[in-house]
Amino acid sequence: MKYNLLFALGLLSFASYAQDYSSTESTSSVNDTVKNKKGEILNEVVVTKTKEPKPVTAVRSGLKSMDNPQSIQVIGSEIIEQQQAIRLSEVLKNANGVYVGSARGGAQESFFSRGYDMSANNMFKNGFRYNSGSIPDVSGLDKVEFLKGSAALLFGNVAPGGILNLVTKTPQFKSGGEISMQFGSYAYYKPAFDFYGGLNKSIAFRINGSYENSESFRDVVKNERLYINPSLLFIVNPKTQITVQGDYLSADWTPDFGTGIIGKEILDLPRNAFYGSLWSNGTTKSSSASVLLNHDFNKNWKLNFNSSFQNFNRGSYSTAQLSGLDTYPNPGDWNRGLTKNKNLEQIFGDQLSLQGTFNTGSVKHQIYTGVDWENSFATAYTFTFDEKYVITGMKDGKPVYGPTLYDTINLFTFDPADQRMDIPTTDRATQITKTDTNRFGVYFQDFISITDKFKVLAGIRWSWQEAEVSTYKETKTGAGNPQDAVPTITPKRLDNAFSPKAGLVYQPTKDVSIFGSYSTSFTPNTGTTVDLQPIEASIIDQYEVGAKTDFFKGLLSTNVTVYQITNSNLAQMAPTKADGSDNFDANIKMLSGETKSKGVEVDVTARPVDGLNIIAGYSYNDMRYTKTSGLNGSFVEGDRVARTPLNTANLSFFYTLQSGFFKNVSFGAIGNYVGDRLGGWNDDYVWTENKPSTNPKTYTVTIRDRDIPLEGYVTVDASVGYTWKKFSILCKLSNITNTLNYTVHENYSVNPIAPRQVMTSLRYKF
Repeated sequence: MKYNLLFALGLLSFASYAQDYSSTESTSSVNDTVKNKKGEILNEVVVTKTKEPKPVTAVRSGLKSMDNPQSIQVIGSEIIEQQQAIRLSEVLKNANGVYVGSARGGAQESFFSRGYDMSANNMFKNGFRYNSGSIPDVSGLDKVEFLKGSAALLFGNVAPGGILNLVTKTPQFKSGGEISMQFGSYAYYKPAFDFYGGLNKSIAFRINGSYENSESFRDVVKNERLYINPSLLFIVNPKTQITVQGDYLSADWTPDFGTGIIGKEILDLPRNAFYGSLWSNGTTKSSSASVLLNHDFNKNWKLNFNSSFQNFNRGSYSTAQLSGLDTYPNPGDWNRGLTKNKNLEQIFGDQLSLQGTFNTGSVKHQIYTGVDWENSFATAYTFTFDEKYVITGMKDGKPVYGPTLYDTINLFTFDPADQRMDIPTTDRATQITKTDTNRFGVYFQDFISITDKFKVLAGIRWSWQEAEVSTYKETKTGAGNPQDAVPTITPKRLDNAFSPKAGLVYQPTKDVSIFGSYSTSFTPNTGTTVDLQPIEASIIDQYEVGAKTDFFKGLLSTNVTVYQITNSNLAQMAPTKADGSDNFDANIKMLSGETKSKGVEVDVTARPVDGLNIIAGYSYNDMRYTKTSGLNGSFVEGDRVARTPLNTANLSFFYTLQSGFFKNVSFGAIGNYVGDRLGGWNDDYVWTENKPSTNPKTYTVTIRDRDIPLEGYVTVDASVGYTWKKFSILCKLSNITNTLNYTVHENYSVNPIAPRQVMTSLRYKF
């Protein structure tokens, strides 16, 4: 395979797992300088503070970045502020190798990395898994950490593409803060505040929040969001500190499934055209609270205990997504159905870990061990609609009412002002599904410094996961209420797996690190074996080699990584049943398939002169189905996996003039490239029984063409700003070339990217 290497995004900032605060930055260096100098006259004291880069929070073990045999990127608050980001997808333009796979009806953004979906289990906030069914608010973020590749050793059941960890702002004893106002195109405005300081010598606080109200380049679509993030820091004693923090988000949004597709062709329709009902609405409320206790026994041993609770509630009601447009006599016809959903989830989590260093002779050990537990209780509601409001068709020029269809429109002739306006009632939920999931893990990792140049990482985790699904359906005995019905409870599903990791690090100099690693991840499967036993989890192997450099104390940092991820026991439908007869039950499976993801990533960050920051990145990923059964419904061997671009790249700079007449004037730009990819679903095989029937039966096998080719695209944003004393103004023009492209989720939610827009930020810092 031939890789085109470009320079790319590197390490921007670091933060320790036991979070550091300004209160802990004492003036000990000054005290050491003047200690025992009584009676002497000190004409001048010069204090030079040289800080070692701090380990990344998501690494958890305290390893320095140069020691970690894994690729890491961190986008700090300074970059987020310079970019005027309002969505996580904008922040991640700075991180190569991670990209938006779909917008999911405007409710959330789904992210992919190295060919794998990160949205189910790979999204974390302050080290805890959180429900990614909402769009997080970036105003409360201190940084975003992107830990690439396998993280199963530390986090358990996560996909091997990498994890994203959102780190919120935390207290400082130094008093300060800011107020700001963002406003821009499409009636966008967002006031925000951030205040912090010490209440006394032992307690510090921080509180930040924002309110957002906006329309959209999409007609009818609106957003209104309220976010608040308070936190407290307690210094119990010099060795013990406790952080209590929480946040709350309330968001009202308009479900938007984008434009339509006929066959595999995205329709040439106005970018702003909205085809849902005018009364469509969605609401998300999420909250979290956590307690973090960090205790230092001494300079070599540390204990961390973290506990978290999260609550998620999302509901929406609208006409359904655009699909099946090619099945009607008139091109562009769409029978608008109705969809209403409600999803709840509560997540409890605890983490207890011990970090320590010791020597065995001349060999240094840095160990990290602990246990973690998580309980997730999710509830999903399925609704029915009052039949007197829902049209199923027309007869003799009059509407016929029924349970599924709202009306029929044509996308090419649709007039939003001339459409049905009444809101159908939903009198009950016909099904309630409750999923109770428990996860437990115990892990041990040892980073061994054999010499200053040769180092080894060895670790293993045992993960246990239990899931039980209870379904309440409306029945006659249930008196029209599914809660009164006898639930159908599926047998508890138990999965457990070992996740080892081994890495070798060679550091010829303190500025260069060459590494290689092997690790595994696991993915639980649904369905049963031919013997009707639960099918085991798939074990996924990952190999990674690379090199990191950090020259001139961070003035130039680079990272080059090559990887291969292989799922050699992908679950597929079994060809035969236990008795040897042909199997056509998609729930009877065997671990006989394979996918392979291979690629290269290059990151570069540079600060060649004061005030200038440059970030660049390039990622190549080729993920394909390399072994399939060829049975009905199986994917086609050799096909690239949908929603995985072959190439992504980013390049940005931000420069603030340091002197002269234009001192404190700043300007910058960011370019982002997402390459060719496939939307929709992957093609699959369809077996059709030949008629008349024969014994044995014969079939005609065809390939169902389901993928939607999407061309690559480039967007460029530019900004200019000025700072005067404590005031600053920053203006940004995004998507300068007004590029049009789409994110596609399966065969619906084909959402156009935002057009050219203007955003301005005013800020006052205390």
